[in-house]
Amino acid sequence: MPRSPLDLAAPGVRKINPYQPGKPIDELEREYGISNSIKLASNENPLGPGAKVLAAIAKAAPGTALYPDGNGFHLKETLADHHRVGVDRITLGNGSNDVLVLLAEAFLTPGHEAIYSEYAFAVYPLAVQAVGATAKVSAAQPGDSFSPLGHDLGEMESLIGDQTRLIFIANPNNPTGTWIKSRELRDFIGQAPDHALVVVDEAYFDYLEEQDYPDTSQWLDDFPNLVVTRTFSKAYGLAGLRIGYSLSHPDVANVLNRIRQPFNVNSLALEAARAAIDDKAHLELSVALNNEQRDIVATGLKELGLRFIPSVANFILVDMGGPAMPVYEDLLRQGVIVRPVGNYGLPEHLRISIGTAEENQRLLQALRQVR
Repeated sequence: MPRSPLDLAAPGVRKINPYQPGKPIDELEREYGISNSIKLASNENPLGPGAKVLAAIAKAAPGTALYPDGNGFHLKETLADHHRVGVDRITLGNGSNDVLVLLAEAFLTPGHEAIYSEYAFAVYPLAVQAVGATAKVSAAQPGDSFSPLGHDLGEMESLIGDQTRLIFIANPNNPTGTWIKSRELRDFIGQAPDHALVVVDEAYFDYLEEQDYPDTSQWLDDFPNLVVTRTFSKAYGLAGLRIGYSLSHPDVANVLNRIRQPFNVNSLALEAARAAIDDKAHLELSVALNNEQRDIVATGLKELGLRFIPSVANFILVDMGGPAMPVYEDLLRQGVIVRPVGNYGLPEHLRISIGTAEENQRLLQALRQVR
């Protein structure tokens, strides 16, 4: 019998379950024969990009026949000024997801280990498994803690060994929306051995208003083994352009840039990201809308008798009190797309992104009907 091409794949790749994105609106409407659907599944900014970004995209569009600047010179200079770091600390990625994968490819082998929490971003296990490294999964915080189902840094510390090369920490965490305080996180990074890179994934950094929330990009001089990842996909509204970056010791950036694909960030994304950083008013508007509406959605969920984890990001993880898939499917029939998170080990939960005021009211009304 002929061998299947699947048998030729690397062992780690054969075992991977592909990443499951939120269902697109057009796919839902084709399948269910409905219209006027809303998507609250992928933690996108419901306002989209600001006027400055749209103008920058339009200006850059005629140049799309040419390859982009493979080094991202102008964006790196803008980011260096924004973070007050050297250009040599920056690695650009096709979304911060790209950088997370680059870290695994650059620093993990089948003989090495990576650590992450059991309810952390789904890309961490995918990146680790793809290179054949060993995953050490730490138990999460209990449901009644300050950070319900979030990272337990004590548990993570206990898993560090001689072969640990990467430690992934999402702050805030996806899908729980929980966060780690500054002193706790700084102490953890400070005690991590120098043979382990601590990767702090700050995709939702811009939504935080808590006083004790850390900006770890300011700690780079103190910790050579610290890597900070950021994205333009969330608060900046550029999810469709796929643009993110990391900040790290120059030697780490040097390694990542050796394996980074040529032209991994397109011309429109490079210009859009520069304009997005400059458009502080749109960022402030996006964050204010999200945080106001997040409180309104939380109040509505309480009125429905639904339990949820208090979130500091642009989504809320909701406990449906039983299997969540039937509720998810009922919401789809009403044209409301949310995110089931059984792949995170949370089959009774739905992750709901925060939308506009109108979208959020429609969500709550749909939940009333399916409940």
